[in-house]
Amino acid sequence: MTLHLGLKNNLKTKIMAKNKIILRFSVITLLILLAALSRLIPHPANFAPIGGMALFGAAYYNRRVWAFVVPVVSMWISDLILNNVVYGAYFDGFVWFYSGAWFTYGAFVLIVLMGMFTLRKIKVPNLLFSALGASVIFFLVSNFGVWFSGTLYPKDFGGLMACYTAGIPFFKNTVMGDLFYTALLFGAFELSARRFPVLKKVNVNA
Repeated sequence: MTLHLGLKNNLKTKIMAKNKIILRFSVITLLILLAALSRLIPHPANFAPIGGMALFGAAYYNRRVWAFVVPVVSMWISDLILNNVVYGAYFDGFVWFYSGAWFTYGAFVLIVLMGMFTLRKIKVPNLLFSALGASVIFFLVSNFGVWFSGTLYPKDFGGLMACYTAGIPFFKNTVMGDLFYTALLFGAFELSARRFPVLKKVNVNA
């Protein structure tokens, strides 16, 4: 009888932990999706949630694979809406991926990888460093993509430097966007976790 009760209580504990993980996963995913859809709201050029989303996923998902999959898919969904609804008149036919998209998604993956190391402990200095790092990564990778896949600049070192130079005026907005969305996402989740402890991390694989 005691053994039966012990097994029953153990099973109940595992179910409760599993439910907490599912709820936590759902809240994290919803915040990332909302951040991605915020791109549909008029905003200054390069003031975007890309860095914040990548860092947020890297810091909070229990399984690392979701830190890559969910933010990238959320970005892709917002891209589909932007390219085929908001800016549909500028494209010929349905656009699955815009020119240079792979460089944007590549930057996203690199930011996630960085966040997995820099945000092992979620502290303000780590968040600040990670957000600024995300801005630098996105600037370097996205502008390289413009140079590599476009026709505006010569395919030599001088052309690459000219492309980076042309991108400098937009870097400020990239930094501001990464700082804003990092603060918003992490702040919203941490405040929610304090109000609802069920959102705190559970050490059970799921």
